[in-house]
Amino acid sequence: MAGIRLPPEESDVSQAQQTRAAPAATDLVSDDDRSVAADSWSIKSEYGSTLDDDQRHADAADALSAGNHRDASDYSSDKDEPDAEAVTSMLGLQSYWDSAYADELANFREHGHAGEVWFGTDVMEIVSSWTKSLCIDISQGHIPNHVDDIKSEPVEDGEKYLSTWSVLDIGTGNGLLLQELAKQGFSDLTGTDYSEGAIDLSRSLAQRDGFANINFLVDDVLDTKLEREFKLVIDKGTLDAIGLHPDGPIKRIMYWDSVSRLVAHGGLLVITSCNNTKDELVQEVEDFNKRSIGAHQESEQTQKEQEPPFRYIAHVRSYQTFEFGGSVGSRVATVAFLHT
Repeated sequence: MAGIRLPPEESDVSQAQQTRAAPAATDLVSDDDRSVAADSWSIKSEYGSTLDDDQRHADAADALSAGNHRDASDYSSDKDEPDAEAVTSMLGLQSYWDSAYADELANFREHGHAGEVWFGTDVMEIVSSWTKSLCIDISQGHIPNHVDDIKSEPVEDGEKYLSTWSVLDIGTGNGLLLQELAKQGFSDLTGTDYSEGAIDLSRSLAQRDGFANINFLVDDVLDTKLEREFKLVIDKGTLDAIGLHPDGPIKRIMYWDSVSRLVAHGGLLVITSCNNTKDELVQEVEDFNKRSIGAHQESEQTQKEQEPPFRYIAHVRSYQTFEFGGSVGSRVATVAFLHT
């Protein structure tokens, strides 16, 4: 499993969210259901698609588009209250991803295609280069202050800073984001996914493309067996998929509890989402911080002040924007949080 948006310069103007609705979750995922889900989730690229029925693709996309138009007010990141009903989809089920990656793996073995690049190659490249610059800045003691953008100028011997960054990509899918991070100079790279098919595919692609040093493991972030911490944890679409599970609200709480144990103190969590605006992700982190501090104070039986576990520090400002209903935003958000 593996979006991005940009508010206007120096502004946290609301960002338009992409598709929130999808077909209801089922235990059995049909081929037609996978087509609908894939149309609502991914952006085709030169890497090739596993969905070979073009007409079914078009029909599914039209049906999805017709059923998912939302009021202009829904595109505001300054909503006073969350949506009344949680949206669910087969994209929140492991059975969907197991089936999807079985198709992807078969397509790779037959045709050499790497499969879908979630949110598109442009987003993947922006995430990797932006994250590199952010990590180098932090290594040099320059932490963004909500106003200043991270520096984009090349840094001499930048790779020496990146060698200290252990990286975990949760919900890695086909592992292509880790390949991009390896090209940027990161070397200690691990990808996890709860779908064995995804891990088989990511390993095969890494071997083919000359990135055999990337480590791939089957692991569920909500019940992780990993016992190490990482200086950089990347999530591109995984939180989105978790939120689409029928028990999405509960599983999102489990997600934050688990991720907080995977990110090393002083490390970074970088989340890319197409279902949440930057402001919504920041609010979700603030809610987790309150829960975490409250639980700590209760266990310690003291009211001493505790620093929040995560602190928002930056978001991507370079994504293409569009205007809808008087609001300007983009379809994807990438936000970085420092684990304090």
